[in-house]
Amino acid sequence: MDKLGEQLGNGQPIKPYRALLAVITRDHQPSGRKVAKDPETIKTSTDFQKQNVKDFVSTDTFLIRGLVTVGDWTGPFLRVSYRGGPDTKLSVAANHQLGEKIKLWIKVAGVATPALILVPYNPLSDRYEVEFWGYPGNDLRNQLDDKGRNALDRGELQVRNDLVHGSIADFNREALSDRYILDVAPTNTMHPILPLHVELAWADFSEKIWDSQNGANYQYEFNMIVRGWDHFLGTGISSNPHGGIGFLEYRNLMSNYGRYSSKPELGRQLNSWNFNAFGTKNHGNGFERFFAVDYMDLHVLNASCGIGLHRHRDNQEVFLMMDGQGFMVVGDWCKMPERERCFEIRTLQAGHFAMLKGGNLHALMNATDEQVSLFMFGGYD
Repeated sequence: MDKLGEQLGNGQPIKPYRALLAVITRDHQPSGRKVAKDPETIKTSTDFQKQNVKDFVSTDTFLIRGLVTVGDWTGPFLRVSYRGGPDTKLSVAANHQLGEKIKLWIKVAGVATPALILVPYNPLSDRYEVEFWGYPGNDLRNQLDDKGRNALDRGELQVRNDLVHGSIADFNREALSDRYILDVAPTNTMHPILPLHVELAWADFSEKIWDSQNGANYQYEFNMIVRGWDHFLGTGISSNPHGGIGFLEYRNLMSNYGRYSSKPELGRQLNSWNFNAFGTKNHGNGFERFFAVDYMDLHVLNASCGIGLHRHRDNQEVFLMMDGQGFMVVGDWCKMPERERCFEIRTLQAGHFAMLKGGNLHALMNATDEQVSLFMFGGYD
């Protein structure tokens, strides 16, 4: 995972990433027992349906968003890159004559660039790469070291407040009490709850050759459900909680009640191939408002160990990190309405959980040299 923001800073500590990586996948190959890829043909069975992924091939576009610190400012960035290999769609169409720069059309959260953006080739990564910062001032060059200034000069680093918005200060704890987090800085590129939609297309330098899905463009969205101390629906303080003493500060992580009832996150839309929480397919494809739990497990992952990439047929599942941290991977087993088929990777820290929907590909990797502890629960399979 490339963290240009950390590399380009002036030596000051970088705040922890809310790092997200969307990798677009073309195909995956199952391992173990055969499970139908078409959900309509999945057999009627109540055993634990699972499909492990043996291999996959990524496409040419990667996207990363995160936080960067420079000077007194900590705010968001968005990094977009295109593979430099000779077998990319753009290279093949250009007869392998792409040159040192290609061009990018991009729309972030509904805001499109008025002109195409030049994207330089980085020989160290063998990718065409550009990183957009939401830096609010006009003195960024003075805040950077030589590596950062060189990145500015070649166009790999760009200040684009039209595309990337906000600051980490938007979500300071003292300003959030009794507020609905969806109403707080909704245009912040690193909003802790709201998804970020990105639409883009690539062109060669002459703008005569395009990789754009025949003009439909590529649709991507950062939307992994992660909740915890800094990813929540709402917060507040209760005095004398439940007849006790003092004050209780709370974080509302997920809810089907009150102001959250119009979009109950704990529910799911049933399809014809799903079993409902009562183990039947006679449900009329309705909406199940609740999250039934059929199992609760404690797990310990040793250093450099991981839970492999796999998916279940029906069950929702929660990975709660109790101690340590790991890379949580959640992906699409088919093309989704809001984005191309993607893997999304985030750092799951102690006190945070990721929630999976039925059919999501998922994995968890412990890349540290210490054990991590997990609490997992889920249901429906």
